[in-house]
Amino acid sequence: MNLRESNIDKLKNTFFDVIIIGAGINGAVAATALAARGAKVALVDKGDFAGFTSQNSSNLVWGGIKYMETYEFPLVRQLCMSRNHLLRSYPSAIKEIRFFTNLEKGFRFSPFLLYCGALLYWTIGNFFTRSPRFLNPHQINADEPVINTEHSIGGFEYSDAFLYDNDARFVFNFIRSAINYNCTAVNYMESLGSIRNAQSEPYGEWKTKLRNTRNGETIEIRSAVIINACGPYVDQQNEISEQTTAHRHVYSKGIHLIVPQITENERVLTFFADDGRLFFAIPMGGRTMVGTTDTRVSSPETEVTPEDRQFVLDNINKRLNLTKPLTEADIISERCGVRPLVIKSGDKNNKNEEASLSWMKLSRKHAVDVDREKKHISIFGGKLTDCLNVGEEICEAVQKLGTHLPDPKQKWYGEPHDAIKDEYLHQVELMRLDELTSAGASEVLSTRLWRRYGAQAIGLLENIRENPEMAEPLIEGTDYIRCELTQAARREMIVTLEDFLRRRSKLALVARHEDLKQSQGIKDACTILFGEDAPERWKEYFGE
Repeated sequence: MNLRESNIDKLKNTFFDVIIIGAGINGAVAATALAARGAKVALVDKGDFAGFTSQNSSNLVWGGIKYMETYEFPLVRQLCMSRNHLLRSYPSAIKEIRFFTNLEKGFRFSPFLLYCGALLYWTIGNFFTRSPRFLNPHQINADEPVINTEHSIGGFEYSDAFLYDNDARFVFNFIRSAINYNCTAVNYMESLGSIRNAQSEPYGEWKTKLRNTRNGETIEIRSAVIINACGPYVDQQNEISEQTTAHRHVYSKGIHLIVPQITENERVLTFFADDGRLFFAIPMGGRTMVGTTDTRVSSPETEVTPEDRQFVLDNINKRLNLTKPLTEADIISERCGVRPLVIKSGDKNNKNEEASLSWMKLSRKHAVDVDREKKHISIFGGKLTDCLNVGEEICEAVQKLGTHLPDPKQKWYGEPHDAIKDEYLHQVELMRLDELTSAGASEVLSTRLWRRYGAQAIGLLENIRENPEMAEPLIEGTDYIRCELTQAARREMIVTLEDFLRRRSKLALVARHEDLKQSQGIKDACTILFGEDAPERWKEYFGE
């Protein structure tokens, strides 16, 4: 019996202190924090872990410099402190990176004024990062010749942070930690609604009906508290459980295009798009991710349209000196998701409410609504940057609902203790691993394995020691090696090939679909992951 099947059995036979519905970043940190502090927690999602909004971010961990324009200084302060906390807690996974900003003639602010704003941003962030730098057009051209400075009036450079690996991997590592703390986590398990029996002793209980979306089986599980962490689907989930809340969501669609590497410098190129909002070219290994859009939509279900692609291509081509303009043929992969933006519920019959919103000025803050009588919590909005605060807020809210947390001060986040890392690095040195595997790579293998797997990376070293071929890339030109498959198959609850290619790794982001299809390494991976079900899983993903 694999881990997922074992956890489904636990769902059937356990009364939980808390069930969390939705396993994006909000659900993941809530599950980890509560489980680490001793609560009996179940975490379910109708799709894969981090399978929706949390897999479509810009991979940026930033303090929200753009909110300074709308004078949301308390929010900027909060996000800067959250960014700093993440940088301290995850020094291998989250890195400071320079944002290199070019401004063009006719822009609404002068470069010097924005540079002063960057200095204020740096100050608000307690001077935690490197200091900003003012740039004249000559400096921009000298440092980044790829930038078109024909109409430049100067710019500035400042620091924020980004995820070295993809966002979904970062979220999954929280879920893996939650499982280590005895959280019962199951993907592809949809909530069909919850009913509360207030008379049940001693505090009342929720009964939640779940459907296994892979085989159609339905089960019922019991809990004292429900946390709705369904991201963009929070409102829909509350509706089927007849919950009313003070907040609700509106949606903004954002897309990114992954293209061949634009610059070898590891920095984010920052522009202001034709519509006035920030527009980025973000490093992604040997690729560059370009975007994003900000399109108002009425539903969480979105897709990349031809207009979206053209907007991104037009804006980046206009601002770069490329040998030839980027076209659709250069697009390696695409990301598309919605940002759930929080607003007050107000009068649901007021048709003018949303129309009155200043769309692009809506902030990405989160809100936690608590129904004390029914012991129901809803998490609205949220960002990767602010995730540790969400975990702490949820612990506090659950305690106020009467759930005892045996270890209320237990630290639930961060990388393993230095002693474990020292032992890992000692083993790396004995194996001379990086000397054998880092030739031509932008980053040594030992650093990459530690970032992705922490203490579990020691076991991966043993796999390589037994069979050096396990250190070879699964696909040439990517940074995912064969021994990582053993970890994925055993510990990462991979149900579909997309789970592996898109979320546990970023192979589907940095390699073209056709190249994946032709890769013997991916065929081998499919066999290792799914055994006799490999042909069916292959057909499910590649459509043949």
